[in-house]
Amino acid sequence: MPGAYPLNVLCCDRDILVCEKPVNCLSEPGPGANLPDMAAQWLAARGEKAEVRTVHRLDKAVGGLMVLARTQRAAASLIEQIAARTAEKEYLAVLRGVPAREEATLEDLLFHDSRSNKTFVVNRPRKGVREAKLSYRVVGRAGTPEQPLTLVRVKLHTGRTHQIRAQFSHRGLPLLGDIRYGSKAAHGPALFSCFLAFTHPATGEPMKFELLPQGEPWCRFR
Repeated sequence: MPGAYPLNVLCCDRDILVCEKPVNCLSEPGPGANLPDMAAQWLAARGEKAEVRTVHRLDKAVGGLMVLARTQRAAASLIEQIAARTAEKEYLAVLRGVPAREEATLEDLLFHDSRSNKTFVVNRPRKGVREAKLSYRVVGRAGTPEQPLTLVRVKLHTGRTHQIRAQFSHRGLPLLGDIRYGSKAAHGPALFSCFLAFTHPATGEPMKFELLPQGEPWCRFR
């Protein structure tokens, strides 16, 4: 039965599968729990062709919306949209602290160190450095005056490794639970892919999906 597999599927047709990637699950094929295998199992349980292709990724510790391609043609179209930034992705993030502005655009130069798997904001261009840009707006507040928490909705204009985590951490606003980037409690970064929009690769129809995270720490905000 399809329900035997812990996969929240929002849309499935002959070309695409839109679902929620669980936290601590790889977005690409690999050892252990990974989304392509989970999606293939879900499809096989429905008696359908169990083949999917990953066209974008989320960090292992991050959950939320992803689209998988079920055909080579769909994969090519989705990859092209993502590269051209015509596909839209938005996230919810819980910051430890209070941003200086209710909404703003952050632009930085980022360098990702593959040896430490960590991204750094740097001052000048050099080999391996890439421009990064995101916009955010405050949508909720929680915590205490001594330890305030801020819920922000983030729109990515570029897609760099650990971009959201690094850009906010650089401003003294690490994501709650993100010990790699300066948070204290190591229960994984409070980051969730909440919105996904793209053009259907076969029909040309605009596709939009929105999903809100459940449980801690999201339930602290109205």
